[in-house]
Amino acid sequence: MGGTMTAEALPDSPHRQPDGSRWPVPPPDGYTVDDLFTLHDLPPHTELIDGSLVFVSPQRKFHTLAMYLLEQGLRSHVPDDLRVRREMAVVLGRRNAPEPDLVVVTAEADGDQRQTRYQAADVLLAVEVVSPDSEDRDRDRDTKPHKYAGAGIQNFWLVEMSENGRPVVWTYALDPVTTKYVSTGVHHDRLKLSVPYDIDIDLTAIDRL
Repeated sequence: MGGTMTAEALPDSPHRQPDGSRWPVPPPDGYTVDDLFTLHDLPPHTELIDGSLVFVSPQRKFHTLAMYLLEQGLRSHVPDDLRVRREMAVVLGRRNAPEPDLVVVTAEADGDQRQTRYQAADVLLAVEVVSPDSEDRDRDRDTKPHKYAGAGIQNFWLVEMSENGRPVVWTYALDPVTTKYVSTGVHHDRLKLSVPYDIDIDLTAIDRL
């Protein structure tokens, strides 16, 4: 995602926004997943990381186009028993519910139109697109992948912008012994994989979007 700002566990004083409204005051031990889905008036795409609410800043054009390109590529090959979803919360534990840019989930886990989240066990692939100059590159590169791996998500992609403005995709697979991700490749012009299913995406197509 783009740069972020965080509502940490701070003393009991309301956080006022420019329009005079208030951000919720965190409890002393931080927020839980239940809080995330019951608090009113949170900004769109708010994530929960280690009990803190993470608010996402406006996206850059690369982020939007890379997400679109990868989403369409994933959808064009997805088998009937899987679904591709974008910007949906994934519950990793009581105090962690990040929102990957894209996920591949089982069709069984895909509920009705009111669904707001997936469980980590339902996710086969999580994708994070890191915007250029994002203030939060380390979160997408380190914090989130570590948590995805710890929750047992089998595949992870990290997407960044190359010097020519095209996406570069780093692909990772979960090592079941260490519960850490192992690199399986770096993809520049073409993303051709057989996991989590057969995928073939022309990364240069971003130039024509």
